[in-house]
Amino acid sequence: MKKIETIIKPFKLDALKEALHELDVHGMTVSEVKGFGRQKGHTEIYRGAEYMVDFIPKVKVEIIVQAERVDEVIEAIIGSVRTGKIGDGKIFVLPVEKVCRIRTGETDKDAI
Repeated sequence: MKKIETIIKPFKLDALKEALHELDVHGMTVSEVKGFGRQKGHTEIYRGAEYMVDFIPKVKVEIIVQAERVDEVIEAIIGSVRTGKIGDGKIFVLPVEKVCRIRTGETDKDAI
């Protein structure tokens, strides 16, 4: 099993959710996060004063899938969120040793 973490622009969340639903990937965890990469923030003007916004709002989506599904899920993520502009995000794939559904006690593949 693998954990796919992706950091995306917030307005792309619905498109990602729909793309994953088409692949029968229904479980996900979504968090509002802030950060920056090459974008390095931007400046804004508030009441006539200019100030630096260092951290840009993003959405982090975490998905657990069987190892053989990783490539198709990554393709769906890229296809649904890519704008071609800086700040589109990143995808990380990590190993998952064990999954357990608390309610039923099911483990691993059955618990996804």
